[in-house]
Amino acid sequence: MTRWDRRIERALELETQYPAAAELLRFYRRVAQASWPVLPEPYAPAPFPPGFIERVKGPIQPCTEHQPLCAVLRPEGEGAKRFLLCAVCSHEWEFNRIRCPACGNEDKDTLPVFTAEQFPHIRVEACDACHTYLKSIDLTKNGLAVPEVDEIASVSLDLWAAEHSYTKLHPNLLGL
Repeated sequence: MTRWDRRIERALELETQYPAAAELLRFYRRVAQASWPVLPEPYAPAPFPPGFIERVKGPIQPCTEHQPLCAVLRPEGEGAKRFLLCAVCSHEWEFNRIRCPACGNEDKDTLPVFTAEQFPHIRVEACDACHTYLKSIDLTKNGLAVPEVDEIASVSLDLWAAEHSYTKLHPNLLGL
């Protein structure tokens, strides 16, 4: 099964689980169905040269200026490691869990995390210093999640964040 097939399958699954996002997920599914025969698998750039990430670690990946669509928490040891998922190419890079990807703020008291019962595996990671947020998909809580798709299914979290004066770091494929 290709990555595109998995995304299409997950969007179809979440359409019934989250009726408020069903129309967005149907649209995403149509885009994914149109894209998968055209875009190479996997749709991601070649790996970075050894030591590259260590040289450019900072608030944003400077070489490409791509901003993350969301964070992904992947199981590691007894906990999870945080990665950021590029909004343009789906490449992931490791990123400190206690750091705002927009401004670099590392003060844990100004980096609130919000959750909603409806989405136990998705968190809103906000920054009170720059008033931005991004969603984090926790694969330790739901290993079947597909970050690009689950991010869209949780559109109600985006509405909540906007109501609380947070601005999304980067919009998703649908502009939300």
